[in-house]
Amino acid sequence: MARRYLIRTFGCQMNEHDSGRAAGLLESLGYRRASSTAEADLVLLNTCAVRENADNRLYGTLGHLKSLKDRRQADGGELTIVVGGCLAQKDGDVVADKAPWVDVVYGTHNLVDLPALLARADSAAVPVVELVETLETFPSALPAKREVRHHAWVAISVGCDNSCTFCIVPSLRGPERSRPIGEVVAEVQGLVDDDVIEVTLLGQNVNSYGRDLAGASRFAELLREVGRIEGLERLRFTSPHPRDFTEEVLQAMADTPVVCPHLHLPLQSGSDRVLRRMRRSYRVRRYLALVERTRQLLPDAALTTDLIVGFPGETEQDFAATLEVVGQVGFDQAFTFKYSPRPGTPAAGLVDEFVPAEVVAERYHRLEALVREQSRQAHQRLVGTAQQLLIESPSKTDASRFSGRTRGNHLVHLPAPASGSDAPADFAPGDLVTATIVEAATNYALAGPAESVRHTRAGVAARRAPAPRLTLPVLAAG
Repeated sequence: MARRYLIRTFGCQMNEHDSGRAAGLLESLGYRRASSTAEADLVLLNTCAVRENADNRLYGTLGHLKSLKDRRQADGGELTIVVGGCLAQKDGDVVADKAPWVDVVYGTHNLVDLPALLARADSAAVPVVELVETLETFPSALPAKREVRHHAWVAISVGCDNSCTFCIVPSLRGPERSRPIGEVVAEVQGLVDDDVIEVTLLGQNVNSYGRDLAGASRFAELLREVGRIEGLERLRFTSPHPRDFTEEVLQAMADTPVVCPHLHLPLQSGSDRVLRRMRRSYRVRRYLALVERTRQLLPDAALTTDLIVGFPGETEQDFAATLEVVGQVGFDQAFTFKYSPRPGTPAAGLVDEFVPAEVVAERYHRLEALVREQSRQAHQRLVGTAQQLLIESPSKTDASRFSGRTRGNHLVHLPAPASGSDAPADFAPGDLVTATIVEAATNYALAGPAESVRHTRAGVAARRAPAPRLTLPVLAAG
């Protein structure tokens, strides 16, 4: 019987992308996906280092895995434990010291070495730790195993050249490197041939794509080229940087029908003083001008953002400025974070200026209340409109409903098709349906019954088989 693996992914979409590549490598070795930890022969933790509790989550999980490994060994079995990703890159030797029952530790730059590291671990008495300082192989050049048929992550660049004082990513992912545009287009074409209808382009800073390439390929050009691929229904990207967002990119979004009208634009703070201390290299005036221009060219676009509360030295006046900007923009959704110091970042050294925890908590509560109300209002604006929904899955809490996403990335729940000859045909994840929004909530909207259903190849494939097949990348010259 084939050995089984389970991957737990912490953190951002780039980690989701890398986990798909790790799954592809494991399946190329003959492993098959496990449905739970209990049936897994190998557990891989793809870690994040961005937030303070990332360490606690990792070591808590490793403690549970140790107990499972001990029970397996007592019964004559085994469990292989692998730790990869950003926290592994930062603290690889520490992980091995604190959790010597781990078998393999690898970092952000050498995922390609996973098969060789597993082979070494078979005969090693101590954890096999291998960390390298520069990227050896683009993860996108590795085989991938997708969890869903209709959607795929496509990395267009890795690393980051920014120097935000709160962020540890550049030191863990390295300087920015872009893939040739031909490789990206060829990968997306291969995915579409494999029934994918929605692609999300990934980069730590997607809109600075191509600055390091000969010929100066730019992000707007990439959007237009990928948008020409026949069979691709939806194209998304994340995350852009306000400093690098250009009129050219907005125009490409407006001119390319498959690019979804959704822009995730991290603000972080509404105070110029705090932005300056964060080294964010844009100011509120520039940000608001970008929002205004977006709404001129893309009037139906959904806007989402990231916000940090309690950055060192943040005053009540600074925080009030953030509330003012958030109120002025009216985001569809905002991801809010309490500042947490990460060792090795400049902001972590500002200990004397740390905002008291109780003050941060109170500000966070006020900001959360505002963004939740804005999210409810955004969903309320959809009520009465007919929306195209990409079906993602049956509801996890209600067997009578399915969940889908609008082109603006709003989560919508709608009734499962009723039985009877007059009802629309049954649908599955990957199908595109049209339904009218009837009710708004804070985190989602509710729709009435589907008024029309378009069965995509992804939806048909989802009904026929439980999981997508292994995808080998198709590479082309740039």
